Amino acid sequence: MQTQNLNAIMAHFSKLPAPFIADKPYHSDQAFILYSDNLNLTKLQAFQQKCGENFLCFAAWNVLHNTVVLLKGEWKAEWIGIAHELALDIAPLNFHASLKQAGLLVMDMDSTAIQIECIDEIAKLAGTGEMVSAITERAMRGELDFSQSLRQRVATLKDAPEGILQEVKQHLPLMPGLVETVKELKNHGWKVAIASGGFTYFAEVLQQKLGLDFIAANQFEIIDGKLTGNVQGAIVDAQYKAQTLQQLAQQFNIATENTVAIGDGANDLAMMQVADVGVAYHAKPKVQQLAQVIVNFTDLTALLCILSANDKMK
Repeated sequence: MQTQNLNAIMAHFSKLPAPFIADKPYHSDQAFILYSDNLNLTKLQAFQQKCGENFLCFAAWNVLHNTVVLLKGEWKAEWIGIAHELALDIAPLNFHASLKQAGLLVMDMDSTAIQIECIDEIAKLAGTGEMVSAITERAMRGELDFSQSLRQRVATLKDAPEGILQEVKQHLPLMPGLVETVKELKNHGWKVAIASGGFTYFAEVLQQKLGLDFIAANQFEIIDGKLTGNVQGAIVDAQYKAQTLQQLAQQFNIATENTVAIGDGANDLAMMQVADVGVAYHAKPKVQQLAQVIVNFTDLTALLCILSANDKMK
């Protein structure tokens, strides 16, 4: 399907770069991409018509199961809403990072690298599910101090058997596109890490499965096979995540301009702000409002779409 969609777009323009409407003036001030697994010529034309601007179509290509189109125009923030109405993701190229230049990706874990919030699943098994889920939701929206809310949630697990951690660990649903994205980044010399407000008990599984270069996460205190209800050591909060990204970039000798952070919650905003590219992935409204790049429809291969764009500009 992606091959057909791309071929139809290329056939329509015959030769790129080309404006949507020949013989009419166009702006080429700001480059941006439209992409998704269902981007086709009809949706591309609908986007142009709804925006009411004669874009320059600069390039089009496929990234795995996604089609990507690079456009140029006089950027307007309202184009984001128009793209989303068409179930398309959009990203202005207001960053330097590119796939072919080895860089650093730091990911959140829960609801970003994996499809669940681990502590919520643990709490369900411990009988405190509803209480913990409510606290998690408020924390991710930025309504509660993260460290305080984490301690509250973990406290509800006091005296729960360590075995419930193993139950959750055995069924960690990876986020669609995670494996392919990490593999492709690794093929291009990238370093990939997790900085999570979740727990090492689960992050270590991902590190082993995906060959991650580093993980930072919280630790349960476990004594005599039972959770004590306490967190052991420093809590991985928003600032800890941001510092982790900066320290890893320095450690791996990677320029800040080739760093990427991706997450879904308020706890991820600080690291998204210190990275060259901050990506809000199927994120809470507050996070979307403050994020540099928003991904609402595409799976994690969106990162490959975004990072491949600057290579097309060269």
